[in-house]
Amino acid sequence: MNPRTTPIPFRRAPTWSLGWNNLSHWAVGLIDPVVLVATLWGTAWVVEGYLAAPILTLSLVVFSLTFPGTARIELRGATLVRHLLVGWATLAGLLLLFGYATGYLWRFSRETIVFWLFAAPAGLIAAHGALRACAPLVLRLQGEPKRAVIAGINAHGLALARALGVDEPGATRLLGFFDDRAPDRTSVDAAGEALARTPVRPLDFPLLGRLEDLPRYARENRVQVVYLALPMATQPRIVSLLDGLCDSTVSVYFIPDIFVSGLMQGRMDAVGDLPVVSVCETPFNGLNAMVKRASDIVLSALILLMISPVLAAIAIAVKMSSPGPVIFRQRRYGLAGEEILVSKFRSMTVCEDGANTFVQATKNDSRITRVGAFLRRTSLDELPQFWDALVGRMSIVGPRPHAVAQNEMYRKSIKGYMVRHKVRPGITGWAQVNGWRGETETIEKMEMRIAYDLAYLRHWSLRLDLYIIARTIAVVFNDRHAY
Repeated sequence: MNPRTTPIPFRRAPTWSLGWNNLSHWAVGLIDPVVLVATLWGTAWVVEGYLAAPILTLSLVVFSLTFPGTARIELRGATLVRHLLVGWATLAGLLLLFGYATGYLWRFSRETIVFWLFAAPAGLIAAHGALRACAPLVLRLQGEPKRAVIAGINAHGLALARALGVDEPGATRLLGFFDDRAPDRTSVDAAGEALARTPVRPLDFPLLGRLEDLPRYARENRVQVVYLALPMATQPRIVSLLDGLCDSTVSVYFIPDIFVSGLMQGRMDAVGDLPVVSVCETPFNGLNAMVKRASDIVLSALILLMISPVLAAIAIAVKMSSPGPVIFRQRRYGLAGEEILVSKFRSMTVCEDGANTFVQATKNDSRITRVGAFLRRTSLDELPQFWDALVGRMSIVGPRPHAVAQNEMYRKSIKGYMVRHKVRPGITGWAQVNGWRGETETIEKMEMRIAYDLAYLRHWSLRLDLYIIARTIAVVFNDRHAY
């Protein structure tokens, strides 16, 4: 599966600019938290007759974890139900786990918890079904779909055509493309190949003419929206096209090629009165940084408290299995590319710090001890890294850190490799729960791992972190790639 097209669960609710905008932005953003809080309050009121303080506290936690909601307009039937049930099971499982670990679970009546576990998903299914059923009516009230054309048959022009069909269902009618090249001469560059790998092809919509024909066509055919999906290198053509469109009432949106080539947390900002575009930025700024760090501290402290007997037993087993230290620390690249020391239970007869040379573990590696083989297979050797997350060297979820020697090798051969260091490295990550953990024998496999890491940075949310943690628990006991 291509990592650039792999669905990311719990994505932020998108902000659409046409048609759906007023309805979808608020309805989709609020539907999950409102339904979950409403069913919780309704259940508590029916069972207990009033809203106790623990219920109100849980409501705030649930709302913060589920806002904004996820767009599911394109899903229907069993697919929609399955998507909602998986998301709810993940959230409910994590709430129950941490409620049990902290003892807060016992503040709620058993009947309230049991009834809510069934009422919440039923409410979500009904609400999303109703939203989808109302969509055609809302679109009819908004009037005829807006007539649009795209200037440029290329990777992001084709991806835009697909997005207009998926994210703007019925709100926009795409009439076709304008380009100076014939359809058989258009091509998709390597950088945008994954993005353009969609059901949309150039011949799905007609080539309406050359770029110079677009202004006249827009005036004569009541075109309301023009998307300029042209490379930034073609500035003279863009300026000429904009001059021609000034003699019309169309809305013009510029989709430059930078927005499909390594864009990371892109957004508009301003320095004084000068507008600037963020091309590559960390997702952890301002409030997001506080939320991420607070979740690392709370979860790391809880997990260390829960697994302390396991840590002691492993330490004794490692010490008795072979000569050497119980804990060894390896040099890795951390936040902003700074060197950090990552802690692990020793699983080998050697302790390479990874600074100058690094020999990756392979299957049946003679350096791995018998106890170490079990620890590595179950990922128990990485449990000391929760301490690293607690003190701020690492995060619970993020791109897995590589040895310094590995970094120096891969940074020269994999585009965007160092971008993953804009955040703290993680104990687990999006790549690992999708099967990309353990040995990477080829550069192609490492490229796939990096692509998943960058996808995580583009779509980060606290719910995505919790989803990855839940997936990790299942993956580490069934994965055969680690040894």
